[in-house]
Formats: sequence, C-alpha cells, structure tokens
Amino acid sequence: MGQNVDKLFLELAGRPILAHTWRQFERAEAVEEIILVIREGLEDRVSEIARRFGFKKRFITVEGGKERQDSVWNGLTRLDPASEVVAIQDAARPCTSQGLIAATIAAARKVGAAVAAQPVTDTIKESRDGELIERTLDRSKLWAVQTPQAFRVEIIRHALSEVNKRGLLLTDDTAACELIKQPVQLVVGFGPNPKVTHPEDLHYIETLLRASEPAVSS
Repeated sequence: MGQNVDKLFLELAGRPILAHTWRQFERAEAVEEIILVIREGLEDRVSEIARRFGFKKRFITVEGGKERQDSVWNGLTRLDPASEVVAIQDAARPCTSQGLIAATIAAARKVGAAVAAQPVTDTIKESRDGELIERTLDRSKLWAVQTPQAFRVEIIRHALSEVNKRGLLLTDDTAACELIKQPVQLVVGFGPNPKVTHPEDLHYIETLLRASEPAVSS
C-alpha cells in the first residue's frame, strides 16, 4: 500500500477496514471474545474504534511478534482458559461473511482444524526463476486458502510449538497442522472474501461492502 500507510485504518464505505472486519466477528454468535494482535502504540486507536462503532463484545489487545506465527502465538496466550475453538482472521479481509465464520468454526470443532478456501479457477504454472515456465499444475487439486482459519485450541498450540521447536518459518497457520499430520477441513467460501493488499484492491472491496450494507456515517 506504500510507505507510512496503515491499510487497516483506511476508511471504506464509512468505516475503517479494521472496523468492518471486527463488526463481522462482533455479530458472529459463535464468537465470545475478540483478541486483536496489533503493533505497539495502536491500543488507543483500536479502543477508539470500539467506542465509535459501539462494539460491546469483550476484546483484548496484545502486541504482535516478529513473524505471523509469533503474533498468532501471542494471541493464543491471551485466550480465555475455557476456550475450545479459536478462529484466526486477517483483519484486512473485511468482507468475510458471518456464515463463513460460523461454518469454519463448526468444521474445526468437528475435525480439529478448518480453513476458508476457494477452488483455483485459473491455470497455474510453476517457474523457479520467474521467467520460464517449467510445468502446469493440475488445478483440479488446487485451493486458494483464506481466513478465517479455525482450530481446536489444543491442536493449534501443539502445531505451533512443533514449528518453533524445529525453527521453521510459516506464512499460514494450517501449514503448522500439516506438519503434525492434523487433517484440515476445506470450507468453501460464501461469496467474495478478498484481502486488501494493493491500492487497486480498495475500489473493488468498497464496492462489495456498499453492496452488502449501506455506508455508515461517522
């Protein structure tokens, strides 16, 4: 998004991106508490969003770590001891539906781990040097995983402990489950679930947000 731009606080359809994502989990019946893993110094901005939009569900802020897996671990340490299932979400996915949240949590409760995913529809090529194609992958077996990614708490803790023990670096939480041979259920997404990554994503995502609900005045 460019230097010195915190995409989570950019406003689309009357709310910061973070507030759109937060609202979906605020409304999700299966979610009892929300843990926001943030950079140091953002606590006041996060609390202001909760006040501005009237979020009532219990929430905690915790400082993130160097890598994604470190941030996830920091969040896990603050879970209520009675928690059975945890859903991990990219805050930059503001269009995640409550139906998808509920389905992913239900699948994790049953199987142990689950992830929102979409079947790949493009033809995928493999290239090690980024210049020449080496082979075509069978897209019928390929899935693009998204978030939420949900897990029984003891399973994701065990999986990430194994990752840390082996000194591995992962960019996806379900990869930690693969490491310990834990099955992960694919949950087909309910509608578009894009992630804000590039400036050109903003118009498309704002269009989706405005289509799902009228813009909110600040």
